[in-house]
Amino acid sequence: MAYEAFQKGLTKELVEHISHSKNEPVWMKERRLEAFALYEKTPLPTWGPDLAKLDLENIVYYIDPEVAEATRWDDLPTEIVDTFNKLGIPKAEQEYLGGVGAQYDSHVVYHKLKESLLKDGVIFEDMDSALKSHPDMVQEYFMNTCVPARDHAFTMLHGAVWSGGTFIYIPKGVKVAEPLQAYFRMNRSASGQFEHTLIIADEGSEVTYIEGCSAPRYNASSLHAGCVEIFVRARAKIKYISVENWSHNTYNLNTKRALVDAYGEMNWVSGNMGSAVTMLYPCSVLRGEGSKSDNLSLVFAGKGQVQDTGAKAIHLAPHTSSTIRSKSVSKDGGISNYRGLIKVSRDAVGASASLVCDSLLLDPLSEANTFPSVMNKQDDVMISHEATIGRIGEEELFYLESRGLTRDDAIRMIVSGFVDPITKALPLEYAVEFNKLIELEMESNG
Repeated sequence: MAYEAFQKGLTKELVEHISHSKNEPVWMKERRLEAFALYEKTPLPTWGPDLAKLDLENIVYYIDPEVAEATRWDDLPTEIVDTFNKLGIPKAEQEYLGGVGAQYDSHVVYHKLKESLLKDGVIFEDMDSALKSHPDMVQEYFMNTCVPARDHAFTMLHGAVWSGGTFIYIPKGVKVAEPLQAYFRMNRSASGQFEHTLIIADEGSEVTYIEGCSAPRYNASSLHAGCVEIFVRARAKIKYISVENWSHNTYNLNTKRALVDAYGEMNWVSGNMGSAVTMLYPCSVLRGEGSKSDNLSLVFAGKGQVQDTGAKAIHLAPHTSSTIRSKSVSKDGGISNYRGLIKVSRDAVGASASLVCDSLLLDPLSEANTFPSVMNKQDDVMISHEATIGRIGEEELFYLESRGLTRDDAIRMIVSGFVDPITKALPLEYAVEFNKLIELEMESNG
């Protein structure tokens, strides 16, 4: 069967078409087909949220907007320019970013990096371009050791149909002061987006990367199954910030993982809103002595939403340390599930790990559940776990109302204080926008 534009469903012919249309090397085509073959015989996960309503046969897996990648916003079609203008991306690029990329459906349409960073040897490209300009590096790292395609059904699917995404390489000792950002927009109904992010921070380097995701609301379900692979070399430091605000009919089934070498540091900061279902568990594999990770996250579950999120810290080397701090807010019957894993191997002498999960319920209809897991094979280790689930009490509301606040304003103030650790971890400009998104979620009726 030949490939047709906006073809629904997944076939071997479609996988081959994606590779052919991108003029990929043979090895990438073979990896795609291997992933597809695994996907065909692997069932979807049966644990966690119900995926029965995700109609995979009616998803459009590849959309070519037929737009050449540009380095000037004005060179893009009016529809795309208007979308990114409303999201404030050009303003952010001009004022406080070192580089920015923008993906529209299946293709990156814009990419630009400051000249000063180019001179330092920083590479910031979309994945399709990196596959052509740095094929050996991509072949070495792409879905080999960090997130192999065989991991689970959705990494197999991703490996078969991935398109677009971000490639970053920071040379030894280079410290990038201004954040790099990529923005992913899924703009068509009943479609899928499968961007791949690959970040390599060489020894002693530092970088902050910010990822924003959104989609308009349609009647049909859409699928986001991206993949993030991060390599933190010795004494390097990466801060990865993600704000995902998908529409309420999007299934957000993302995979994110980092491999951290000796005395390297991986920091995850994430906010997840929107989406009918989210399954997302960023993982840090601490494989070098003295390596560390920190994961700070917030999810907001509204009417009809299931936010199944968490984090993983795997300690494989001595004196590694990890902290996981998770917060969730549920309203109008929304369900937030937390799944956390701390795994300590026999080699992780002197490791320390801390996991704290706080959930806030705004009404009796909503749910918050925690599923922590600790697997420890080392006696010389410190591990702590704490989980709290609470409601906004009438006494707190009465006190604030007695001070002149309306009930709605009082609830907003309490929620604002609850999410404050997340906003403090964001750059100022993003903290402002994040608070606006929280306000919109508070006002939404689902």
